[in-house]
Amino acid sequence: MKLVILDRDGVINQDSDDYIKSVDEFLPYPDSLDAIARLNRAGYAVAVATNQSGIGRGYYDENTLAAMHEKLSQMLAQRGGHIDHIAWCPHHPDENCACRKPRPGLLQQIARHFDTDLKDVTFVGDSPADIEAARAVGARPVLVKTGKGERTLARDQGLDGVPVYACLSSFVDNFLSPES
Repeated sequence: MKLVILDRDGVINQDSDDYIKSVDEFLPYPDSLDAIARLNRAGYAVAVATNQSGIGRGYYDENTLAAMHEKLSQMLAQRGGHIDHIAWCPHHPDENCACRKPRPGLLQQIARHFDTDLKDVTFVGDSPADIEAARAVGARPVLVKTGKGERTLARDQGLDGVPVYACLSSFVDNFLSPES
């Protein structure tokens, strides 16, 4: 199956250390929307795996999260793109759940949804948790410098062999190039 998995905050949209708590604060990078549409046109299903502990912390609720994702869907549709599946973890980190990245639960949900093995599927993220989750399921981690990516690079923890790109669009440029 042709599948690419993306983290949300910092990869698709601007991130904030104060959390994305409202539809107004959910601001996709325009080039990320175009990149997702290009993946779709190339025949790739696109899934999202996102920690949303702001729900567990009481900053926003599931209806607000759904509204953010509806905004994303509408903005992608204007560019001819779509997300095929979103897996999200609403839990506070103290809940010690199996779905919160770096644990592999969200990626396992995606594998079940598509009835596929994630071995060698690309997972694009901006944090060590994304890289660790990808490795836990045999997926290929990719790091982007947007969001928390620059901080992740500065820490250089566990990045051996992980390709790094300026943003999702530059990853997609390389990923879809005939030489790849």
